[in-house]
Amino acid sequence: MSEKSSYLRVVPLRQPVPVATVQGTLALDLEGASEPYEPPLSAVPDPTRPGCHELESWAPRFAQAAVEIAGGDRPVSQLLRWTSPEVYEDLGRRAQVVRSAVLRDSTSARVQQVRPLVESAHTCWLDERVAEVSVRVRYGRRSRALAIRFEQRSGRWVAVAMEFA
Repeated sequence: MSEKSSYLRVVPLRQPVPVATVQGTLALDLEGASEPYEPPLSAVPDPTRPGCHELESWAPRFAQAAVEIAGGDRPVSQLLRWTSPEVYEDLGRRAQVVRSAVLRDSTSARVQQVRPLVESAHTCWLDERVAEVSVRVRYGRRSRALAIRFEQRSGRWVAVAMEFA
């Protein structure tokens, strides 16, 4: 091979990948699936258990307080009993960031211009002592999501993880 022809040779860095037949969507292989998955009945807690209804009615109020704290309109100490130390610190940090970033209007005591409002909350039970709640919060015309994981500790529900989206 001559010196000139070695410069003309192109070396591909990656193997060519065939173009997918489904572009821009999630492709699922359903050939092996015969029936939809259903969790075993033992994994679903008894809906007549008192703690289940208690959490489902209390979680939206907890979420409302959490978004007001994160927005700087409520003191974080109000949720001390019902949060793990990590969630409590995160809420306090979020409130501090909002307070330092927003200049308060002299005519209003509110940090947020629009009061957040919990629109819906849905509970997914992992077992009788653990549940995850997804919450839709409306800020005026916009919506945000909040995911909270609750565990029952010492006879009360405690938020052990919280994600804002």
